[in-house]
Amino acid sequence: MRLPVALTIAGSDSGGGAGIQADIKTFYTCGVHGTCAITSVTSQNTLGVASRYDLPVGVVVSQIEAVLGDFDVRAAKTGMLASAEIIKAVAEVLAQRDVTMLVVDPVAVSTSGHSLLDGGGIETIAEKLFPLATVITPNLSEASLLLDLEITNIEGMKKAAALLKDMGPACVLLKGGHLAATAEAVDIFYDGSELITLTSPRVDTANTHGTGCMLSAATAAYLAMGDTPLRAVSRAKENVTRALRHALDIGGGRGPVHPLPASGRERPATGK
Repeated sequence: MRLPVALTIAGSDSGGGAGIQADIKTFYTCGVHGTCAITSVTSQNTLGVASRYDLPVGVVVSQIEAVLGDFDVRAAKTGMLASAEIIKAVAEVLAQRDVTMLVVDPVAVSTSGHSLLDGGGIETIAEKLFPLATVITPNLSEASLLLDLEITNIEGMKKAAALLKDMGPACVLLKGGHLAATAEAVDIFYDGSELITLTSPRVDTANTHGTGCMLSAATAAYLAMGDTPLRAVSRAKENVTRALRHALDIGGGRGPVHPLPASGRERPATGK
């Protein structure tokens, strides 16, 4: 039995709702084998992040090298990278190893408002990782930080997507889920030639922890399976909507989304 292999480089969430834990669950439900390199260990639950411990750069690189030295990794994603030093090291090893399918989720702040990236880190992500990226998946607040502008409507999102594309990635998926004025969740996809508006139903739930991690992980999984970037992000959005509809009402705060295979709760197809 063989499955496509995907790699996540991100932080650990002790509550199991986001980060490495969400990514591995998402890889599984998409039908790929998930591998990982942990950048930071966070102490968190549904109420927020209590603390974080960033791993030494050498340990992060060693994990990536171990995975890439043995597995045929078809696609990778980055999430919480914690510091400029880790970002630079990750970019260097991915470039050296010629990882051609890369999804970059420029995580800066947790859902609860806790910083997950040291000062100057988001600029380093743009400088070092965006030029390597197949798709970047910033939300509105991350795009605002990157571009130093306020994004308040869909037209603003389209302009921002074009500006983000100029920073080096092959494709941009600008997430507009926090744009409260829209009846549907609206994202903007831009590959340099066409701006495409992607919509999905809004799901009435407060349990949204892990949506960004899941979206980027599912995108990487579908790229590993051979999808085009547009097809990958479109399928990933369907997965997130399904996970929101089955979100878990656990803990005392914002519960996690619940990744499920496309056909329901059964185990995903294993392929060849």
